[in-house]
Amino acid sequence: MYLIRLFCLRGASAARTGHDRGGSMPVLSRLRATALIFGILLASAGAAWAGMGQPTPWQMDFQDAASPVMQDVADFHFFLLWVIAAISAFVLVLLLICIVRFNSRANPTPSRTTHNTPIEILWTIVPVIILAAIAVPSFRLLFVQLEIPKPDLTVKVTGKQWFWSYSYPDSNFEFDSLMVPEKDLKPGQLRLLAVDNEMVVPVNKVVHVLVTGADVIHSFAVTSFGIRMDAVPGRVNETWFKATTEGVFYGQCSELCGKDHSFMPIAVRVVNESEFNKWLSGAKQKYAIDTSAAPRALAATAAPAIQ
Repeated sequence: MYLIRLFCLRGASAARTGHDRGGSMPVLSRLRATALIFGILLASAGAAWAGMGQPTPWQMDFQDAASPVMQDVADFHFFLLWVIAAISAFVLVLLLICIVRFNSRANPTPSRTTHNTPIEILWTIVPVIILAAIAVPSFRLLFVQLEIPKPDLTVKVTGKQWFWSYSYPDSNFEFDSLMVPEKDLKPGQLRLLAVDNEMVVPVNKVVHVLVTGADVIHSFAVTSFGIRMDAVPGRVNETWFKATTEGVFYGQCSELCGKDHSFMPIAVRVVNESEFNKWLSGAKQKYAIDTSAAPRALAATAAPAIQ
């Protein structure tokens, strides 16, 4: 910041000097100062173009992939960037040719040609080929996202106003996950992303995620896993991921769901199988669902009616 301030002051001083002398010096000085500031900002970004599991300051790309699906999404994205760049470059070349060769001075007598069969065939066939080249990997990616492999673990995610609940139906327990307030953050915890209870899954295992909503529409999204699924009340949607890297991966609700929409983050901790089994045994005791509580409560309310 000191360097940026210094360049701003220097640019302003040069601009005043140029203004006193007259001419275009103020404009050149401002442009020079702006270019320097922009260069410093880019240099400060450095290697922080992308991160894994969490957003990075000055991030210019997707978060690093931590699942096969996200890797496919990133590969398709970069393939499309090359296609877009080639099309844009081709159109730019055509525009430059038209500007240089067919302006009124270079070409005072314009051509009266109205039809050109080879060109008309080309501009029909080439776009079809491009669209087909895009459609094939696109459909493949859709099938990969929608066809769920045989799961090793099932987790039910319920979006609520404004937090998430995670249920492990195979182990019969459920817990809520709320954002840690800023005043309670511990060293290393991320503001607006850290939660009190993380969703824990084993590495290199297929996790089948059932997503629903308890009140309004939410959206369960974790960028590094390449998943995003709406949580709709009264409906159960499904998605999946297979985390290939251990660590903590963050996401957020991606559907406007009310006043605290921006305060319901997602935190998924990926651990090795032995650590997961250890956590699972403790979670079964800590978050166990009392299946007998509901029948007892129902009987207690029904008893006076029978009398």
